[in-house]
Amino acid sequence: MDPSFAQGLHALLTQLLSTDTVALKAATAQLNKDYFKNPACIPALTQILASAPEEPARQLAAVELRKRVAQKSGELWINVPQSGRDQIKQTLPKITLAEPSKLVRHSAARVIAAIASIEMPLNQWPDLLPLINRCCTSQQVTERELGVFLLFTVLEAIVEGFQEHIHALFALFEQLLQDPQSADVRVTAVRALGVIAQYIGADEKPEVRAFQHLLPAMINVVQGCFDSGDETGIRQLFDVFETLLILEVPLLSKHIPQLVQFFLQCGANRAYDDEPRIMALNALSWTVKYKKSKVQASGLAPAILEGLMPITTEAEPEDADDDAPSRSALRIIDTLSTALPPAQVFPALRQLIEQYMSQPDPNARRGALLALGVAVEGVSEYMGPHVEAAVWPVIDAGLADSDSGVRRAACTAVGCICEWLEEAANARHAALVPALMQLVADPVTQRTACTALDALLEVLGETIGIYLHLLMETLSGLLDTAPVKVKAVVTGAIGSAAHASRAAFLPYFPSIMQRLSPFLQLGGEGEESELRGITMDAVGTFAEAVGAEAFRPYFPDMMAQAFAGAESENARLRECSFLFFGVMSRVFGEEFAPYLPKVVPALINSLGQDEHGESDLSSLPEAAQLFSAGASASTPITVESGDQSGNVDIDDAESLDAEKMLEVNSAIAVEKEIAADTLGTVFASTGRHFLPFVEQSALELVGLLAHYYEGIRKSATESLLEIVRTFYTLSEPQDWQSGVAVKVPLHQNVRDLINHALPPLLDMYETEDDKTVASALCVGLAETLNAVGPAFLETRMSSELLPRIQTDYVSFVGLDDVCNIAIQILEQKALCQQDPDQDEDEEPLEDQAEYDSVLISSAGDLVAALANTLGADFVQAFQTFFPLISRFYKKGRSLSDRSSAIGTLAEIISGMKEAITPSTEPLLSLFYQALSDEDAEVYSNAAFAVGLLVEHSAQDLSPQYQPLLTALHPHFSVPPNSIPAKYNARDNAAGAVARMIVRNAAAIPLADVLPLIIDALPLKNDYLENRPVFRALFLLFHTQPGVLIQYIDQLLPVFAHVLDPNGPDQLGDETRTELLNLVGALNAENPAKVRAAGITAFTNGV
Repeated sequence: MDPSFAQGLHALLTQLLSTDTVALKAATAQLNKDYFKNPACIPALTQILASAPEEPARQLAAVELRKRVAQKSGELWINVPQSGRDQIKQTLPKITLAEPSKLVRHSAARVIAAIASIEMPLNQWPDLLPLINRCCTSQQVTERELGVFLLFTVLEAIVEGFQEHIHALFALFEQLLQDPQSADVRVTAVRALGVIAQYIGADEKPEVRAFQHLLPAMINVVQGCFDSGDETGIRQLFDVFETLLILEVPLLSKHIPQLVQFFLQCGANRAYDDEPRIMALNALSWTVKYKKSKVQASGLAPAILEGLMPITTEAEPEDADDDAPSRSALRIIDTLSTALPPAQVFPALRQLIEQYMSQPDPNARRGALLALGVAVEGVSEYMGPHVEAAVWPVIDAGLADSDSGVRRAACTAVGCICEWLEEAANARHAALVPALMQLVADPVTQRTACTALDALLEVLGETIGIYLHLLMETLSGLLDTAPVKVKAVVTGAIGSAAHASRAAFLPYFPSIMQRLSPFLQLGGEGEESELRGITMDAVGTFAEAVGAEAFRPYFPDMMAQAFAGAESENARLRECSFLFFGVMSRVFGEEFAPYLPKVVPALINSLGQDEHGESDLSSLPEAAQLFSAGASASTPITVESGDQSGNVDIDDAESLDAEKMLEVNSAIAVEKEIAADTLGTVFASTGRHFLPFVEQSALELVGLLAHYYEGIRKSATESLLEIVRTFYTLSEPQDWQSGVAVKVPLHQNVRDLINHALPPLLDMYETEDDKTVASALCVGLAETLNAVGPAFLETRMSSELLPRIQTDYVSFVGLDDVCNIAIQILEQKALCQQDPDQDEDEEPLEDQAEYDSVLISSAGDLVAALANTLGADFVQAFQTFFPLISRFYKKGRSLSDRSSAIGTLAEIISGMKEAITPSTEPLLSLFYQALSDEDAEVYSNAAFAVGLLVEHSAQDLSPQYQPLLTALHPHFSVPPNSIPAKYNARDNAAGAVARMIVRNAAAIPLADVLPLIIDALPLKNDYLENRPVFRALFLLFHTQPGVLIQYIDQLLPVFAHVLDPNGPDQLGDETRTELLNLVGALNAENPAKVRAAGITAFTNGV
């Protein structure tokens, strides 16, 4: 090698260390031009690494050497003569061992790993592994540190060559994990094991056992880092444990209780700094989320909650974006409530909340209320019956507490309750509204009280009329006087008031619009942009409340404001503008069409924008996990550029902060989520005017089905299927006919759109690991099947409607594909339901989280839609589905599971009609059980189901009438102020008895039954059941009018109620027409009574 070449290279590297920008650029240009394309740079850099007196120069030489070796898959390295390569392989380990600087040693080790990734697969470096082993077992601590780091870096570069040495490696790691002198050795050994873990298969039982054997020692290493305050080591170790937690191989399963105890112990120890504690708590959160079956089976929730509650009492930082152990603890309580069965979480949490609320320390009371708030989402259904006894006393005490922090926490809890327990919150309005209004008047609690009031107003409905004037007077005043932060939540609360009051908001609308207009002109970031965005949301809500006519004068100006937001650099403002576009399209329908040429491109551009760091993150298996979790346990991570010639190095360059990357990603990803959702909404609202944009919209949405963020996949799924349904409706189709054979073919363009949309949706399902996305797919498929009919499943590639969609989907997509989705979910074997710690032959746990029940219910919707679509041809499939569905009606199942099972079977009967006959007996037996269920929601569905079975089964069920009437009778007695489900059950019971009368009136003891039905009228909740009820009345008026004469004074006011043109349609056209005919006939017989009932106007059949 020419000595001047190495000298020149050394000089330029030294120049790179200069702070002179001009010199730096000149050196970089010359290196790229004259040196780094020449293979001779590799031995030259090796020489500089060995001999340069300056440490920075040696470090830079090592970094550049690694890049050059790895460049273009080793092309430059291979062009070094063989003798030169052999010389480097021989000397580089010696150079590395002799290097005094740890940073340079690590960089040099990465050079060795880069060379090994090329040479070892070719068996051209046989001396390397023995060398690493000698170093790892050396008596010299520095050599052990280098040896284990070499092992770690080489494993990162190439694992495949180590399989035959795996058991020897495990034995070596057992020693390294207990190194008596060096924490570096112990930490790096854990990191190396983290790499190996990713290559162990679930079927490699000996390797799994060997790894599990080392876990206690790995935990001890983490404990050692906590004890010594080694935050870097802690961060690196938690990165390893996060990897282990998300792997599909059950490496941790036997040690989950030990891990939970350890993470909780570290997170709760106030002697440690906050940052390591947060890492431990985040790791605990991941353990609950990804190892929930082991946490559940071991019954760990009560102990976790008991350990978390003291942490919730710690101080919270003022900045909402700052993390703290208390916030981490609350996140874990949230995760426990959503991931585990509520019976394992709520009873223990309730006891702790009562205990902490009784403590004199206000921080304990604050923690109790915040814990209650975060838990509501996951246990709302289970909590429902306990609200009066377990929730409201706690809330009332919190809202009236002497400590402002406790009062604010109570407001936060109220907001959560309003979101997830709407009926309970609405029923409590008389206590909540005055209490919150009092707190709104206090500057210390004003903001959180307004937020809680916003949530409450959202669910008040017609009840808001009692408070509307006071609310608007108070809130509108705050728009002038409150700080910007408070103005934002006040504006949101006014929007919720408009949503609840609807037309009653109209008198306040002009003045509120005038007060809010300045907020739309704000140009600042932070609080100002947040206020501007919330104002845009509120204005959209106003439009829906007051209607198109009242809002029309503001429409053009508000659209101009929305376009300004859509063109801004602020993702939040763009998101608010897209939401506003969707609302305006719903309010104005075809009037919105002139804006489409500007609105749709804005939405499409949003969907196509790059997310900062997206390309790097999408290549990482943990990217989606980081996004959905909010942050990793250790928060900052380091990544190596996918381009080996890039400038980011794992250990010796600045680390990348994943949380900051994900802040950017989350803002843009949420914007994309809204944009995707808005496309479907705008098409549904504007109809034919949107047709020029259908192709491009479908293209973009199909492309998003593989996005790493589940929110985008969900919105793309829902919007794509909504586009299919709207496109079908616009084709002016004939009514479809049920059955496997397609009797009413689709328009060719509709078929083509389905051909391009359905296969990628089904492909997405195969790899979908998020339950909410799978649930959205099931619901969307069900809605589309019900709209389009059996032709939806008859899809083949055909015309050129969407020629630019690139797809390999050319095969038939039929009934089996969609059926299998429902079967997998009902068997709890879908990918999103899998738990790697559960054996294949092990039955899924019956008790499950409420979120899991939502997925089961969605699969039930899909089965019901299949039955409706296929009708009599569903008979064979029903034999498969019936046992899968009925197993969710068991005593140990949740209310949601039991209710969904019976409701799904009812809808299936409705779809199959007479074809259900062969299954009459087992269905009836199940419905008898459900009619005596303890929960109104379940026995309401059972009443509906049994009525449909009587109506549609060809089997004569008259012999069952008496026991059925006995089972239905209790559901006609509903005390005042009962929950809505009980009124719904009475409506369904009335419908069931009416169907029995229509089927065989002679088998009914009318004298006993008619008073029950007539006393239940008018129906309160389920207006669809008016149809069978009135069919029965019409039948009796025609065949046995005498039995109804005594009830005519009760029936005429009912007729007036259901015919009232100012109320909702309660009858449907056919029933309404027949009732008008009946009213006319009654008027001919007794006009005085008809006139007294106020329905004379209907006697002319209108």
